[in-house]
Amino acid sequence: FFPNLTDDDWIYGGHFDKRYKTAPYYVSGSEWRDYQPAYKYGYDTYGQYAGRKFEEVQDELERGWDATKANSRLAWSEAKGAVRDGWHHIERALPGDFDRDGR
Repeated sequence: FFPNLTDDDWIYGGHFDKRYKTAPYYVSGSEWRDYQPAYKYGYDTYGQYAGRKFEEVQDELERGWDATKANSRLAWSEAKGAVRDGWHHIERALPGDFDRDGR
């Protein structure tokens, strides 16, 4: 869906792994291994819900979190902000305002 982006570009390229500890949703004592699956989940699901706002699909995303979170110790309430950031990071990488939310 995003031919110009690779996992290295968005996850390991230094964007989130260097910033997650300063995010407002950061849970003290959590590690990158807890947040990486959340950012990736946002990235992976953006294409599935193309054209829809995060807020419109967050309940569906919540239902899929436990099956997707891998080794993350975060509950959905703790991971949701990172999933949203992953989602919006991909959206901002695309030309225009793909989901028409003004971002």
